[in-house]
Amino acid sequence: MKRVAISTLGCKTNQFESAAMAEQLETAGYLMVHFNEPSDIYIINSCTVTARTDAETRRLIRRARRLNPDSRIIATGCYAQVAPCELEKMPEIDCVIGNQEKLSISSLLESAGRSVADISQIVNAEPLKLTSFAEHTRAFLQIQNGCNSFCSYCIVPYARGRSRSVTADETLQGIRDLAAHGFKEVVLTGIHLGAYGHDLPSPTTLSTLVRLIDAERIVPRLRIGSVEPNELSEELLNLMTTSENICHHLHLPMQSGSDSVLNRMGRAYSSGFFRDLVAQISAAMPDAFIGADLIAGFPGESDTEFEETVKLCEELSLSDLHVFPYSSRPGTRAASMPGHLPDRIVTERAARLRSVATRKKAAFLKRFEGTELQVLVQGFNEKTGICRGLSRNYISVSFPGTQALVNEEVSLLRQKVINDPFRNSGENYPREAVQS
Repeated sequence: MKRVAISTLGCKTNQFESAAMAEQLETAGYLMVHFNEPSDIYIINSCTVTARTDAETRRLIRRARRLNPDSRIIATGCYAQVAPCELEKMPEIDCVIGNQEKLSISSLLESAGRSVADISQIVNAEPLKLTSFAEHTRAFLQIQNGCNSFCSYCIVPYARGRSRSVTADETLQGIRDLAAHGFKEVVLTGIHLGAYGHDLPSPTTLSTLVRLIDAERIVPRLRIGSVEPNELSEELLNLMTTSENICHHLHLPMQSGSDSVLNRMGRAYSSGFFRDLVAQISAAMPDAFIGADLIAGFPGESDTEFEETVKLCEELSLSDLHVFPYSSRPGTRAASMPGHLPDRIVTERAARLRSVATRKKAAFLKRFEGTELQVLVQGFNEKTGICRGLSRNYISVSFPGTQALVNEEVSLLRQKVINDPFRNSGENYPREAVQS
């Protein structure tokens, strides 16, 4: 039995696709092993958001060759899609596979050279099938791929192609399949989720799809992935407010709090619009976790423009900020813009925004001390006797429990935080003490 190892860079879509590829390969008879182990085949599922992520892909390719000089090394993902020629020049590479070709990864492992379709010509969404996840409690379902926005800093439309959607029937069946495998929460994901359904033969919307899912009550908890601010409809917000199944959790790519920077970025909203939207969400769902993305140090960002962003972040009822220091990506409009800032200033601005995020998260968590939370238990540590789980409004908790509670939703009274690191990276949240 041949061994295969996958290393994944980048977004949740890439993570989903790596898990789906692994499941496909296991079904085909391959043995999946950790990337640090000797393997017959190494797959690097690349990201190309910045030049730094490209460099990380190349580093992983060289590392794989060192781990087993006789292995086959395959590059796929967004870097492989937009710059296959660069990767083919690496002596370590045996095969370059595009994003669309992930659908048939098991039949391409032994191929050589390049298999990269013109993704701009792909018009239908054919999602990778995935029925099992490492978490065993929460499942991610990719219902959309590609993006039509072409923001000035972003390479994604070139790496993922135009927006294309999975049909409502396929989506509903996908959720039914996940529910049949025991999942209690499904997270709807996509590259440009708010554009869902616009490309289908009978055009529809994300809110219409969510209404169909909610009406069927397939799983106890439905969570919606990142949605562009100008695409969060009043209908969807009202549905979230009244539903018993949809989690009160939203992630909004804010990117900047300065109108002039937003304009250079090619964003389709203003800071005032974003301010009003967050106020509307907070009024409709006072308990909602509202996260936002920010880019620090965009080309030409003046001190005044940066201070406008800081001020808006301080004033808004946000629960967390994901801060990305600007890094130039060749092939984007922003890469050729004047006024690129020194790395030192970009780093300093990112650090200041992260300090705002720390305070925002602390204030949000403090609001729920002494309140009851509905927590889906995700795991149990036998050594410590501690369960960990996630509330509907995206608060991570740990509490004394048993293995029998895993994959159950329990009511917990949240007490004061014991540890207070408040890290600003992904889903790393502080441990909290709770009791039934």
